[in-house]
Amino acid sequence: MSSSVSDVVNGGISYWYADDGLPAVREPLPGDASADVVIVGGGYTGLWTAYYLKKAAPFLRITVLEQKFCGYGASGRNGGWLYNGIAGRDRYAKLHGQEAAVRLQRAMNDTVDEVVAVAAAEGIEADVHKGGVLEVARTPAQLARLKAFHEAEAAFGEKDRELYGARETAERIRIADAVGASWTPHGARVHPVKLVKGLAAAVEALGVVIHEQTPVTEIRPKHAVTPYGTVRAPYVLRCTEGFTAALKGERRTWLPMNSSMIVTEPLSDEQWESVGWDGRETLGDMAHAYMYAQRTADGRIALGGRGVPYRFGSATDNDGRTQEATVAALREILLAFFPQLAGVRVAHAWSGVLGVPRDWCATVTLDRSTGLGWAGGYVGSGVATANLAARTLRDLVQVDSGQGGRTELTELPWVGHEVRKWEPEPLRWIGVRGMYAVYRAADRREAVTGAAVSSRLARVADWVAGR
Repeated sequence: MSSSVSDVVNGGISYWYADDGLPAVREPLPGDASADVVIVGGGYTGLWTAYYLKKAAPFLRITVLEQKFCGYGASGRNGGWLYNGIAGRDRYAKLHGQEAAVRLQRAMNDTVDEVVAVAAAEGIEADVHKGGVLEVARTPAQLARLKAFHEAEAAFGEKDRELYGARETAERIRIADAVGASWTPHGARVHPVKLVKGLAAAVEALGVVIHEQTPVTEIRPKHAVTPYGTVRAPYVLRCTEGFTAALKGERRTWLPMNSSMIVTEPLSDEQWESVGWDGRETLGDMAHAYMYAQRTADGRIALGGRGVPYRFGSATDNDGRTQEATVAALREILLAFFPQLAGVRVAHAWSGVLGVPRDWCATVTLDRSTGLGWAGGYVGSGVATANLAARTLRDLVQVDSGQGGRTELTELPWVGHEVRKWEPEPLRWIGVRGMYAVYRAADRREAVTGAAVSSRLARVADWVAGR
């Protein structure tokens, strides 16, 4: 029997925490303190940065400050896509040249393997399965975009990507109306919470100090200010992604975009036989309002997409609770892809925010005049990108402190990228809500008309978005 939306466990941060359990919360900052490096934010970016800095320079006194607990934000709520996508690559190609963007893409390809290797070396059991990423098309317009996407990826050096027709796609996964797919080996499924918990434990074992329940209210040169005291350090690194807008002076820096997910009950062997998906690839599509999914280690389908894309005033949700209309819409997507699962029950739903810069470009920066650094704006591609950003921040700090020289990472085109701030309210609320309404309308029109070109409505939404 299928479940009604009211039967679904809603919020509780995410299904990943319901599955693996909430962590024992670490102590808050006891008062004023000092460090060599203070990292604001205990998600993937902050923890990876602490990990690589401490590995490179064990003598460094590193403190991580987290407002709730490590992994409370996007790091504990995402879809578990460890893959090689990076926000802004095409723009970086225009600004810095094709070869610079190719170097960035190669670094991202290598990052997938880096995360897998470090997790194994540190004994982090995160349900990692490197099955690659499969992007599918279900309409003529989506197929045209898929082929263009496939060619673009090849132009950025991804020679091991494969293009499939309808029959080859069905041999991998049986999705209704699928007419083609593009697959890359540079991707893996992970359990987000197992990864972030394991990483936090590894960082702490290296001697990094982590204070949770410690919100940072203001960052300024050499100071991270909290209600419990101020941590002073030559380097203050902001790793707050979708929660950046809560910091003093950062309201319009990155927009907290909302993304929502559902997870099914475990599927039976017969149901999995009807679906296929034996390769356990992470799964996406070429819709304008796209979906993303994974086959979990315990035999469920976790699927996400946009619900309420943005809350007025850059507000964030309360522990992941999701509107019932969004849960219903995501279930409709699930059944549109897999009508053979009509009776499957949705077990859990949740939401979280990701950081979106005005030009949709991920960045990593260290201001050598102030010692302030930051990384983020991943636009939903943060599971792997956070690792590359962290290693780059490590190198930038080492260059500035005289502990090392310039590296391949410090020369990548996203380093030091500057972008203008988002518009004030109510303009950004109107713009973002309107943009996604138009994207959904474009998807509906393409499905109805069967045209082999993208709807003009999508181009309007792209213009509004600044993509």
